[in-house]
Parts: sequence; structure tokens; C-alpha cells
Amino acid sequence: MAKAGKKLEVLVLNPIAQVGLKRLPAERFEVVKESKSPDVILVRSADMHVMKFDANLKAVGRAGAGVNNIPVAALSKLGVPVFNAPGANANAVKELVVAGMLIAARNLAPALDFVNRLDKNAKDLEKQVEGGKKAYAGVELPGHTLGVIGLGKTGSLVADAAMRLGMEVLGYDPDITVDAAWSLPAQVRKANSVDELLRASDFVTLHVPLADKTRNLLNAKNLKLMKAGAVLLNFSRDGVVEDAAALKALESKHLRCYVTDFPSAELIGRAGVVALPHLGASTSEAEDNCAVMVCDQVTAYLADGTMQNAVNFPNAQMPRESPYRLAIANANVPNMLASISNAMGNRKINIHNMLNKSKQDMAYTLVDVDSPVPDAVIRELCAIKGVLAVRYLPVDQ
Repeated sequence: MAKAGKKLEVLVLNPIAQVGLKRLPAERFEVVKESKSPDVILVRSADMHVMKFDANLKAVGRAGAGVNNIPVAALSKLGVPVFNAPGANANAVKELVVAGMLIAARNLAPALDFVNRLDKNAKDLEKQVEGGKKAYAGVELPGHTLGVIGLGKTGSLVADAAMRLGMEVLGYDPDITVDAAWSLPAQVRKANSVDELLRASDFVTLHVPLADKTRNLLNAKNLKLMKAGAVLLNFSRDGVVEDAAALKALESKHLRCYVTDFPSAELIGRAGVVALPHLGASTSEAEDNCAVMVCDQVTAYLADGTMQNAVNFPNAQMPRESPYRLAIANANVPNMLASISNAMGNRKINIHNMLNKSKQDMAYTLVDVDSPVPDAVIRELCAIKGVLAVRYLPVDQ
């Protein structure tokens, strides 16, 4: 808990939109570019795996969706939530996916290259243009099928945009949430597997996080299932497509075009590859949205213990019914609530309200009590096996 009058230090590792930073109350927070012991770390793409963290760190906020640059497991052991901004850049990515489909469908990348290589002083320039354009004839999107792997916020927006362009949409997501299911257009047909989706789609786009089960999700084995002349788009994460396999599919003409937002040495300059410099969330609107979302989430967490969009802890929100609140990050183990209640009862502290939520191996507990909590009680709670961090949040802090 911060002492009265002392501001919480917010270490910013990458430029974060000012519209978001301004939402951190100036009387409580101090934004800094260097700190040996920050209370909060805000980050975009900086690699945090090389960093060391001390007990003062309370939260990490990623102004974006992916957290591959953050040591989430290590921070979980310290009881530190890692907040992200899911969906805040979804529209920006959706627009780039649509652009990618059009680039591939109309052969715009090689056509632009053809024009740029023309001799502008040639007397027969017009003839060269007319003669060369035949090599770049494309197809129109209506009537073609788009397969969407991953039906979260971005995937749902992509599906809706594709249908508005006259495409059929086939979707696959074994982990779709209830909220995502509600926002998904009803006309989207559901595939039962990645393989089924690949066989039926003319265009395939990925919108999944990078995890063990999604690494090389599209690979040498299943890329062979795609229709001859299909287009693959990866605006998801580097690593969900096996690039070497995609290149082989292009060389054999089985895959017509691979549009990716993740250029690598083996992809750059290769025929059939349209590689963009990680532009998915590179709009001023997306950067603003991400900054606002993550700063609001961090502020709510530090003020009231509200947990929203932490990748390593469950969502948890409990209305204040007492000026004295404890926020406890703990391992998801048996008898935890009883141990917390006993520690309070032994000190004659009455529990007014309690909320406990779990997410895989992690759990989070909010406790409102009717009287101030002495430091000795907090030390006792910290000593309970499985408790990772305890924060005392009286309203007058």
C-alpha cells in the first residue's frame, strides 16, 4: 500500500498515448521513464523478459492485446496482474485484413511493382501499361468463402465486414466466449475443425493468440488441405503460421498469396508474399483506445482492487460496502477462503462482504471488513500458504 502523500510511480517503457496517461489521476500517479522500483509498468512492445521485478510492483499494463513480450508466469508468482486491451485495436486490424484481402484478390502488390519498374520516359509507355496489366487480372470478393480462425472481437468484426462485401464466412474457435458468441453475426457458418475450415475456404485469416497450442497452427501438414490458389492472411501473431511451409505452398502454386503483418528474413522479397511492417494496430485511434483501456483498468485495480482484462487473473468486481478493503492474489488451492476468514476472525475483524474468483491456477479475493486492518493482520495473511500478494485499500489512502 502506498503511504499517504506518496505518488505511485508508473514506469513507461514505450510511448503511450497521452489521452490514456491523462486518465491516471495526477494526485495519485507520477509517470516516469526510469525507475528502479516502479509501482506500475506500462508497455507496448518492449521486451520485459530481461527485467527483474521487486516486491513494490503492483501491476503491469500492456497497451495492446498480445503479451508475448511479458513474463506473465513470473509475474503471476509475484501476485502481479498483467492487464491488456483486448478489442481496443480490433477495428484497425479488421480494416487491414480487408485491405490484405483486396491486395491479394486484385494482385495489387505485384501490379504496383510492375508500374514502379516502368521507364516513365519510354515512348511506348501507354502500350507497356496496357500490355502488362493482363498479368495482374484478379478476382472479386463476392461469392468467395473467407475462413476465420479465432472469433473474438477482431475475428467477429472481420467476419461481419466480409459478409458486407458479399463473401460467405466460415468460422472456427473452440474457445469462443459467451460475449464473443453473442457479437458474432448469425450468418457465420461454424466449422468443426481447422482442417474443415481450410478445405472449404478461398481466403483464410487468423485471429488467435500465440500459445503452445497455436504455435505453427498452420503448418506443412494442414496447408496442403487448402484449396489450390487460396490466400492466407496472418494479422494475428508471428509464429501461428509456419513460414517455411507457407513458402513451399507458394512455390508449388498451391497457395496463391501469403499476406502477413510479420516479415521475417525468409519471407522478405519472396514471390507471392505480401509482408507488412506490423501495421495491425498502427493507427492513432487504436493507440488511443489501447492506452485509455489499460490505464482505466490499472487505475480501477489500484483504487478498488477491481480486476478487469488481466491475462493471468480472473475478472473480479465488487461494489464497495465498507471503507476497508483487502485485495488478495492467491494460488487456486483448497481451503484458501477458510484460511483468510480464520485470520480475520482470530483478530475480531468482521467480514462485511467477500468475493472470490478463480482462473486456472490463479485466484483473486476481495474482502470488505467493518474496521481498519492492522499491519499485523496483513502480515498474517501474507504468511498463508498460497497467498501471493495482499493489498490494503482503505478509501482514504
